[in-house]
Amino acid sequence: MWWFQQGLSFLPVALVVWSAASFVFSYITAIVLHHVDPLVPYISDTGTIPPERCLFGIMLNVSTFLGMATMYVRYKQVSALSPEKPKILKLNKLGLTLGWMSCFGLCIIANFQKCILYYIHVLGACLTFGVGAIYMLVQTVLSFLMQPELHSKDIFWARLAVFLWSCSSILSMFVSSVVLYSGLYGTNLVQKLHWDPQERGYTPHIISTVSEWSLAFSFLSFFLTYIRDFQKISLRAVVSLQGQTLHESPRSFGAEEQALLVAGTI
Repeated sequence: MWWFQQGLSFLPVALVVWSAASFVFSYITAIVLHHVDPLVPYISDTGTIPPERCLFGIMLNVSTFLGMATMYVRYKQVSALSPEKPKILKLNKLGLTLGWMSCFGLCIIANFQKCILYYIHVLGACLTFGVGAIYMLVQTVLSFLMQPELHSKDIFWARLAVFLWSCSSILSMFVSSVVLYSGLYGTNLVQKLHWDPQERGYTPHIISTVSEWSLAFSFLSFFLTYIRDFQKISLRAVVSLQGQTLHESPRSFGAEEQALLVAGTI
């Protein structure tokens, strides 16, 4: 059995590989068609003009689904490992809520392009990266609380390092973007897809774009830390029929059937 066939480790692997591919393929398409500059454009700029916009949108929508599935499996795993620890269970539920909010933000980014509906796109980015960073913090804290009995210290330190990488990227991107869009370097920069290195504002633009790429890959790196954990979990569904045919009215559950359904719910 290959390492990615163990447990549900294929989920974070698929999330990371597919998401990275969505960035790379849309970037290559935009470069080949001369829609953006080759030197570090905004990720969103590589998904602004057709046909790369279509590719970018559909691939990120799939990433949204993979992200939600990965976060749910993580939630179920932590719940199963710490069933009698209220503090961990509350943090775990908070983490799932924040994670799914972040995924919803990614769906917004995929379907509302920067140059068309800028403020909605920014809202999606804030949900994806801002709320997503809090999700990473919650998972890092959970890793700390679960060590050394359930988590190794190495995993905690790895997640903490990636979280700090993400925070530094957010700070760098925020500061450089505020400077760039402050009005000192012209107006309507949101629609600008091509930059000349001699232009005023080119330096904060490059800092902002590099920070965005760094932030995106810090998020992907965080999910790589799930692979080893997911090798040790599997989920299954248990079917409980409420009737022998599909045209009968559903009958009430017995206590035994309810227990079976809850135990097998994924």
